Parts: sequence; C-alpha cells; structure tokens
Amino acid sequence: MIDQLVAKERRPLILVTNDDGIASPGLQAAVKAVYDLGEVWVVAPKQQQSAMGRSYPFTDGVIYEEQFSVEGQILRAFSLDSSPANVVLYALVMILPRQPDIAISGVNYGENVGSGITGSGTVGAALEAAGWGVPSMAVSLETEPRYHYSHSEEVDFEVAGLVVRRFTRWLLRHKLPEGVDLLKIDVPNDATPQTPWRLTRVSRQQYLQPIRTLRPNGTPGGPLGYEARVDYEHLEPDSDIAALVRDRVIAVSPLTFDLSACGRGDIAAQMLQGLEWDEKDDSD
Repeated sequence: MIDQLVAKERRPLILVTNDDGIASPGLQAAVKAVYDLGEVWVVAPKQQQSAMGRSYPFTDGVIYEEQFSVEGQILRAFSLDSSPANVVLYALVMILPRQPDIAISGVNYGENVGSGITGSGTVGAALEAAGWGVPSMAVSLETEPRYHYSHSEEVDFEVAGLVVRRFTRWLLRHKLPEGVDLLKIDVPNDATPQTPWRLTRVSRQQYLQPIRTLRPNGTPGGPLGYEARVDYEHLEPDSDIAALVRDRVIAVSPLTFDLSACGRGDIAAQMLQGLEWDEKDDSD
C-alpha cells in the first residue's frame, strides 16, 4: 500500500502551455493527448499571444484559475495576461508544486519553420522551460495563415495530438541527447497516424514573408500581412521546410541554446586577423 502511494506521488508532472491562449482547441488537443500520462497542469496565456518569441513584457502578475476538463477529469489550470515565456516562468516559480518532468508547448495554429522561429511564442515557451532544465517540446500544426490568430474549430488537431502523445511518452522514458535542449515539431496538415517523422535542421530561409498592406483609400498602411514562400531551388534538403512543405513528413528539429556559429571559428579568426585596439579609432 505504501509503495502504491509513493508511486502515485511520483507520477510525472507535465506542464502544458501554448501561445494561442487558454481557450485554444490546440491546447485542449495537447492536454487530451497526455492527461493520462502523468499529473497534468495547464498554465497558458489568458489571451492570444502569438509571435511573442521569448519576451518578458510587463504583467500585473495576476494568476487566474481556469475551468479545464478533459474526458470528464478536472485538471489544474491557470492563466496570466502575459507572453508565453513569461507564463512559463510564473508556472515554474509561482504555480507548480515542483519542477515538471516535461513541458509541452502547443499545439499551435500554424507551422513554425525556417529562420523566423525565434519570433514564435510556441517555441519561446518551450525555450523558457528548457532554460530551467525541463525537457521540452514545441508542437505546431501547419495551417493556413487565416487560422493563425484564431480558435477555429475547422482545424483538426487529432493527428497532432497523437504526435504529442508519442513524443511525450518517449521523453518521459529517455533523456534528450547531450547538446539538445528541446524539440521543435511541425506536423503537416494532411498528416495521418502513419505519417513518418524526420530529424531536420532549421532552414536558413525566411518562411513567412511580409506583405505590404493598403488602407481603404489605397495608400500603404495598416498591419503588415504575410504569406509563406519557399525558394525550392536553394532549399536545404535536410531542413524543416523541406520535410514539412515539400516532403509532407513530420519535421522534428532538435534545438539548442548555443547560437554560436559552431565550426566557423576558423573563418572568424581569418576575418579578425590583425585586429588590434587603437585608441585613435575610438575617437573618430
């Protein structure tokens, strides 16, 4: 009996968060996928917080207790009016009873691929958790841009939820390889339970391209629009964009906090050869 109680106390603690807000069906799908794998706590932004990256904007710090149920079970759920990364920070410091065993960010409305991923709130939330030593994943579902800031019920998260479950089970049993801090996972919108996954690098291409917008009178102005564009001629074959957009497989990108240009030290040394401090230069 004592052993059973200890085992129950040691159930994995799973933090589920996102950037689309506490009411997002994508968040609901992620929670539903893992609610029976451990003690699940939901802590998410109260409102839409897409494209906030890993920012820490000012917040009043008010923590709202939310009603959140899955398959008839009531889960502990909270929200804050702040960015995804800041929400995760509050979860780790103020809300959760202990350090989570895993953090899941998603499922996001819209893929996060290419060089613009540092602007992603979904990735930012996972980065924040990983920065405190929590094995983390950021999961996004490919959708049309018109859904990116929505909570549309037209988007089907069933397969993306299955992907969340599969990778959560793996992360609960294994450690991330040394040098890997989190996983970025992007699911095609036509994926099935049989769709394979592939390890990828992050493409250097800017996937979402800004578009000029016009005011009603025809003059430039208003919020910038954007659209997905791919330069297939120069697309890296091992990239997340190639896997997701061209080959229609699940793109799994191991990410690291080390933004150094690894292996480029020799080039930097050549560039900086002969550089010396000269006080005269400082006065120019």
